[in-house]
Amino acid sequence: MIRIRADQFPSIILVILTILAFAIFWSIMDMVLLGASLAVVLIPLHHRLSLHLRPWISALVLTLAVLGVFSAMGLITLAIFSANSNTLTQMFTTIGNWLNDPLTNPMSYGVPLSKTSLTSLLQNGIALFVDYQKTLLTYLPIILFKMFVFFTTLFMLFLRGEDLKIKIIGHVPAALKKYINRLSDATGDTLYAIYYVQIAVAVLTFFMAIPVFYLLGYGDIIFYAYFAAFCELIPIIGSSAAFILIGAYAQAMGDTRGVLILFFLGYLIVSLVPEVYVRPVLIGRRVKVHPVIMFIGIVGGILTMGLAGFVLGPLIIVLVITSYRMYTEERKERNTPPLVED
Repeated sequence: MIRIRADQFPSIILVILTILAFAIFWSIMDMVLLGASLAVVLIPLHHRLSLHLRPWISALVLTLAVLGVFSAMGLITLAIFSANSNTLTQMFTTIGNWLNDPLTNPMSYGVPLSKTSLTSLLQNGIALFVDYQKTLLTYLPIILFKMFVFFTTLFMLFLRGEDLKIKIIGHVPAALKKYINRLSDATGDTLYAIYYVQIAVAVLTFFMAIPVFYLLGYGDIIFYAYFAAFCELIPIIGSSAAFILIGAYAQAMGDTRGVLILFFLGYLIVSLVPEVYVRPVLIGRRVKVHPVIMFIGIVGGILTMGLAGFVLGPLIIVLVITSYRMYTEERKERNTPPLVED
């Protein structure tokens, strides 16, 4: 029978309360996790700024800088969408008319969805890309609260994250500290790779999409390329959503050539190649994990945990593999006989 020592009760209670907090506040945990992950990536920069500024000022400056970058990207995206609102409206209207046509049967094109399901997806797309101002106003309280949680998490971890790490490691048995430190280093490398590669893939998508939309011949080449890159920047959407949507637009107009271009050059090359090959290879190379395993972690994390899974999926994979490597190294050291000097 396992006995619990009196000094272990505070730790056990803390773990239980932490699990309960995650369960109760799961709807905002994605913002906490994303804020924490970005803080881990930017903490080295915080340390450099702290050499010249007070820690709280450095934390505030970095938090405001992140807010400024996000705000600038949001304003630029809104401006681009507003300038091309007619193009978006025409696209969704054409697709809607095609779906409402009694002669249209999506099943005959190999689409495994009914008209009702496709209409529902179309309405979601209209709310997100056409009526985005109305959607933002409708969900503004939720958006503002989640932003508050994200930036508060970011600021607090800039300010107290290192102290919290030291306190946690201080309660870890000495024999485990080297393993915890190695897992901590692996976590930092993984998160850095995730964010770096996410931005790199979005930029790559933009430039790869330009010749595709040039060949398509619908005009608005830069807008369509930005649209694909914007979707790629959002992990749970991906650039494939943009090419599928524009492909449906081409199909609704009866442009078979356009459908083929968007499928073979857009979907298979511009969208799938970065997702299936470039992203797993770049992240896997940084953390020394096979790209196939990393691909499973990325996709599996997004499918099971949504936005938070974009970070947690590959991170869990890396931590499991790192733990296994530490175990095998330790076992090998124990089984290796000591050298005997002559």
